[in-house]
Amino acid sequence: MKRCFSVAVIFLLGATIVFAQIYKDPSYSVEERVEDLLSRMTLNEKIGQMTQPNSSDCTPGDVTTYYLGSVLSGGSDGPSNSIPSSWADFHDNYQSGAMATRLGIPILYGIDSVHGMSHSRGTTIFPHNIGLGAAGDPDLVREVGRITAKEQRGCGIEWAFGPC
Repeated sequence: MKRCFSVAVIFLLGATIVFAQIYKDPSYSVEERVEDLLSRMTLNEKIGQMTQPNSSDCTPGDVTTYYLGSVLSGGSDGPSNSIPSSWADFHDNYQSGAMATRLGIPILYGIDSVHGMSHSRGTTIFPHNIGLGAAGDPDLVREVGRITAKEQRGCGIEWAFGPC
């Protein structure tokens, strides 16, 4: 009886562990993963996921405490040493704060990239979007976007925030 009970407990624990990972398991459909994740979230976690403070107004600890879903660096926000590795470390600290939450939902980190990844030394600075648009050259604008994305990813940042 004791062995049978142990096997049953191990089976049940195993099933619970598998069920607990649905939202993290890419073999499930997006709909199943979203439904599972939302069913687990508290109201505070849902509110936090919809909140996007500026990096100058929050710390990686705030990301953990308030379950923040994204962080944005505006025009002059970021590490004091604006080299790509400093930006990558800056981003990773916020991401570590997100991964320390109960559900481990990664943040979406954005940076104001209206002029390219102009926040870091060694990157390209482009004219304002209205100037690029006035050039009447969609291929040029596409190339500016490609270069900005490449330079930004080199700094560890996944979201180019360019509201124009």
